[in-house]
Amino acid sequence: MTDSTNAHDAAAPQPEQNPASAAPANDAAGTPDPIAAAQALAERLAAAEAEIAELKDRALRAAAEVENTRRRLERDKDEAVKNAAGRFARDIIPVAENLTRALTSVPADAELPEPVKNLLTGVEMTERELLNVFERHGIKRIDPRGARFDPNLHNAMFEVEDPSQPAGTVVHMVSFGYTIAGRLLKAAEVGVSKGGPRPEAVGVDTQA
Repeated sequence: MTDSTNAHDAAAPQPEQNPASAAPANDAAGTPDPIAAAQALAERLAAAEAEIAELKDRALRAAAEVENTRRRLERDKDEAVKNAAGRFARDIIPVAENLTRALTSVPADAELPEPVKNLLTGVEMTERELLNVFERHGIKRIDPRGARFDPNLHNAMFEVEDPSQPAGTVVHMVSFGYTIAGRLLKAAEVGVSKGGPRPEAVGVDTQA
């Protein structure tokens, strides 16, 4: 009985053995390719870096625009202040000129009564204080006497025959000039020498 049973079992078909099925199952969809994963990660990193660079560039541009706007507003503010001061100075300059005319109209060696002397002293103090106020606000008086004539600062009213002075030298002043922050408020009215040596010839030995 045992022999027949063994013979029957040997004759029975045995299940087919698949060598691949003997190995562990490998799900292709669930196991990512390491190279592809690395490439995808590198692309995401590059995209993130590009976005960061773009955002940084935008931030720098915005900061630069804010700074430029601040500087422009500051410049416009300074310009408005200077223009306002310049308009006020132009209006007050005639007062300073009248004080100067009053002082220069009195001869230095004139014998004056005491009340007139006191009045003259008061005018001098007023002119001095006015010039101090000008100085504090950047307004400067131009005294061109002895300087070379400059059409940007001086207004020639007449010419003077003076061979002792180089031609084009300011030898007489009718009125002072004034500037504010380096800009001309009022040109100095002057008399200019003519007939003298040319400025470039002054001090040159012509007999050499």
